[in-house]
Amino acid sequence: MRLRARWISDAAPASAGRIALVPLTLSSWLYGAITWAHGALYRSGWLRRRRLGSRVVSIGSPVAGGSGKTPTAAWVASRLRERGHKVVLATRGYGRSGRDAVVVLSDGRHVRSALSEAGDEPALLVGLAAGVPVLVGPDRSLVGLRAISLFGADVIVLDDGMQHHRLARDVEIVTLDGSEGLGNGWVLPRGPLRERLGSLRRADAVIVVDGPLAETDAARLRRHAPRVRRQAARRAARSLRPLAGGRAEPPSRLAGRRVGLLCAIARPDSLRRTVEALGAEVVAERCFADHHAYSRRDLVGLGIESPCWITTEKDAVKILPVWLEPDVELHVLGISLEVEDSDAFLDWLDARVR
Repeated sequence: MRLRARWISDAAPASAGRIALVPLTLSSWLYGAITWAHGALYRSGWLRRRRLGSRVVSIGSPVAGGSGKTPTAAWVASRLRERGHKVVLATRGYGRSGRDAVVVLSDGRHVRSALSEAGDEPALLVGLAAGVPVLVGPDRSLVGLRAISLFGADVIVLDDGMQHHRLARDVEIVTLDGSEGLGNGWVLPRGPLRERLGSLRRADAVIVVDGPLAETDAARLRRHAPRVRRQAARRAARSLRPLAGGRAEPPSRLAGRRVGLLCAIARPDSLRRTVEALGAEVVAERCFADHHAYSRRDLVGLGIESPCWITTEKDAVKILPVWLEPDVELHVLGISLEVEDSDAFLDWLDARVR
């Protein structure tokens, strides 16, 4: 948590702190130079991008961690499908156990592969984008070719595709978390950026989730992407259901309840803000690293801290109900993305992909 706080703050550290940061600063310069050179090789034509026989919409972010990329990718894919496009979601599948070059996790109607072979975020996409096939693989150009051959895709939506330079794209959509923005402006490991701020110039649209951005970040965006289309969105709780199965309830049922939070996501603060906004009091937290592989021992003793716990849909696919102790209730909070002026944004996007 202290590291993330340092990533977010752009305040100048004291002299002793600056000395301690020298190794991180040097590493950041090196990392930034490598990522810039990698992209430059494709932009200059030294390395060739693959152009598919379909439109490609990339959803990504220059910031490491959760910035709403996966919910945004699911929302874009679902809305384009409603407008008559044959859409396929393509994702890398971080942390998956499968070794196949391409895994067809869902054909849009049925799950066709084990969730462990695909990873937790692809499984989340299946739930958020009903009717849209979800394909998984590290080489998104190969995934795209399979999507065209199997499903006749005319639009391929890349989840977390900003740094995947090998595949040419027609629309680049960047997501930013309004509360954390662009952090301290440094690339990894001194800051949260996976690329230099200049990478924002590639964006066709920037969607700020749970904004607005702080003025510092808004100024950075104006400087590096002055003509980019800007869009606002927010994460909204849509359902609350028991992990063990049963009838879903409205999230408002959390009002006045004392709950614990169980999650393994990049930004647990976003879950806490959502739960507290629903009127619940957070009395305990058990947070693990992003993409953590749960086991029974991770849930031992939950009832001592709180009888009622809340987790995310991303976490729920990795937790077995039989691991829960009898005195513990674990509920899954469903989150959906609400985009402001969504019709106007979709008109713009639809025109770009047609």
